[in-house]
Amino acid sequence: MTESQFDLFSGADPAGQNIAPARRARVLLPEALPEPFDYAMPDDLDLQPGDLVEVPLGNRVLIGAVWEIPAGPTLLKKPLRPVQARIDAPPVPERLRALIDWAAPYLCAPKGLLLRMVLRSPEGFAEIREETVFLPTGLRPPRMNAARESVLAAADASIGAPLTAAGLAQAAGASAGIVHGLAAAGALKPVRRPVDPPFLAPDPDFIRREFSPDQRAAADHLEGAVASAIFAPILLDGVTGSGKTEVYFEAIAAQARHADAQTLVLLPEIALTQDVLARFETRFGARPAEWHSGITGRARRRAWREIAAGRARIVVGARSALFLPYQNLRLIIVDEEHDQSFKQDEILHYQARDLAIMRAKLENAVIVLASATPSLETLHNAVSGRFAHLRLPARAGSAALPEITLVDMRADPPEKGRWLSPKLVEATAETLARGEQVLLFLNRRGYAPLVVCRACGGRLKAPDSDSWLVEHRFSGRLVCHLTGFSMPKPRFCPTCKAPDPFMGIGPGVERIYEEARALFPAARVAIFSSDTALSPAESQTLIADMKAGAIDILIGTQIAAKGHNFPMLTLVGVVDADMSLKGGDLRAGERTFQLLSQVAGRAGRAERPGRALLQTFSPEHDAMQALVAGDRDGFLAEELAMRSAAGLPPFGRLAALILSAASEAEVESAAAMFAQAIPQAAGIDVWGPAIPPLAMIRGTHRRRFLARSDRKTDLSAFMSAWRSRVKIKSAWRAAIDIEPYSFM
Repeated sequence: MTESQFDLFSGADPAGQNIAPARRARVLLPEALPEPFDYAMPDDLDLQPGDLVEVPLGNRVLIGAVWEIPAGPTLLKKPLRPVQARIDAPPVPERLRALIDWAAPYLCAPKGLLLRMVLRSPEGFAEIREETVFLPTGLRPPRMNAARESVLAAADASIGAPLTAAGLAQAAGASAGIVHGLAAAGALKPVRRPVDPPFLAPDPDFIRREFSPDQRAAADHLEGAVASAIFAPILLDGVTGSGKTEVYFEAIAAQARHADAQTLVLLPEIALTQDVLARFETRFGARPAEWHSGITGRARRRAWREIAAGRARIVVGARSALFLPYQNLRLIIVDEEHDQSFKQDEILHYQARDLAIMRAKLENAVIVLASATPSLETLHNAVSGRFAHLRLPARAGSAALPEITLVDMRADPPEKGRWLSPKLVEATAETLARGEQVLLFLNRRGYAPLVVCRACGGRLKAPDSDSWLVEHRFSGRLVCHLTGFSMPKPRFCPTCKAPDPFMGIGPGVERIYEEARALFPAARVAIFSSDTALSPAESQTLIADMKAGAIDILIGTQIAAKGHNFPMLTLVGVVDADMSLKGGDLRAGERTFQLLSQVAGRAGRAERPGRALLQTFSPEHDAMQALVAGDRDGFLAEELAMRSAAGLPPFGRLAALILSAASEAEVESAAAMFAQAIPQAAGIDVWGPAIPPLAMIRGTHRRRFLARSDRKTDLSAFMSAWRSRVKIKSAWRAAIDIEPYSFM
């Protein structure tokens, strides 16, 4: 068919088929959609790939990203709906679009869900707002009085960060009318500026540190990798307190000398952010942009726009910061790369560390994976030569690694009704007598993890879920930490109706707090958990109190085990060292070793020697013995050998298929259909369907399959093909998790 055979303006040819306009755009929408949709491009719009646009979808208008501008007309059954408008915001960069194109098939996820991660902050697309600030001109108008003097003094004091009329009035204790009167008299000059100021540029030479030979060698390697400007994955492997942060700061400094280069630092915990930001400010004279769920909408708008414009040079954030629209991302740091928090397990299943490596490859950037206890996947890549491997085997300065001792709870049990062994109580008393601090670690929130009726033995569970309710005695409530359900403790057992029958089984941090207060009534005791530090600011206050010596005994969950440096903390007591060994997943031993190494490493980080006591019922376990012997490499070598023999990661690949439905009959039906539809493929093993430990969550019944393959098999393609062979009912949900970390 030639152009003369149809009318482009009418959109129809003689055969009655509609023809798409010559100008069209393929737009990806932030929905669970696998591919972009075609839209007509109006004559007054000149769109390019990456542009953000408003387009209709059904009865809604959504913001999406132009993914492609196809060439030439296409036969269609009906005319295309037009793009409604282009959003005045930076486009989605080409390399970020490439990451989405790669990650969607790898994760077996719709492209639109990945785009949702990029566009999840609509504040960034809002119109740039301006405000009026006032600068002093040096003129002194007639009729000066105390209020005018106060306003001019406030204006002089704020000249480096000028204030609005309201801000000046508040600072001076005057009215905004006084400010405007001084402006009319020429004593103040009004200036328009964006509401969101730019971030200060980092000074790479603001403060330089003296390094040990090992630190200097590692820093020189990182600086050389940055200078090469090519993709380079590097494992920075240093014991706790070895100065890994200061070493990778040198890589950031080298990158900061390039005017347009950007650096991303990923952290596993929001609680670490404020402390790390302060360290950045000390080293570079400027705070980086921060990105995580705890910042305000205004802060998100400012960060998103400054990052997209390339003006935010350093970004510190949680895993979602990986999806921001950097203009020239040249360096990525994944701090505590082994941490399980980098794995996202809701809606979109992904491992941020792995996607960060791919983003670095697409950006042609350097990526540094920093850890004292690297994941087996990363360590294997380093040992096999795929990653460079930098070692920091000693602590910085005169600090030494803590002595680790096992407390066999079978031979040295606590007193009845208590959870701290005599050895740990004695060590705590000795530490407090020296004026030093203690960390009691238990990775359980609340008072008791299980609530049982004394009369009938019934265990209280969250409604429509198989998770136990946790007693929180401070708030007087029972809480499900999986679903967020909360209720007051009932006065009667819902099963046998016995009055006030409930007792808490096992300890949480609140119970350890109660015990510590009873044993050491003169000590200042505090809890550090997500219940007591609800925001980054509250975390920072608690951390500051600990550093200032205002706390004697800190009782903490995992939030206290990472990245903190408390100079007077010399004793760490782990209340239940066996906790993460339970559950039977393939990473149990590795995870236990990592967590206990991290928490023990909080002790003795300054000149005072530190020690750690681990209460355990399994002192003979390989992880416990390796911790005492300080034989990390031997333990990880044994773990790698076991994984290799079983063909498990990093020597094989895993994928989970999680089915859910509102009724048990429906989920059983779905499981049966998926079992019959398993594709025949050499080298792939499939187990299931199995009833998971949490068989019901929020009223949804669940079943799981697990698939294993060797490294060379495209397991993602197998899982996608398997899912496509089943017509999924609207009552079902089928989620695929590539390289699962949770088996619940």
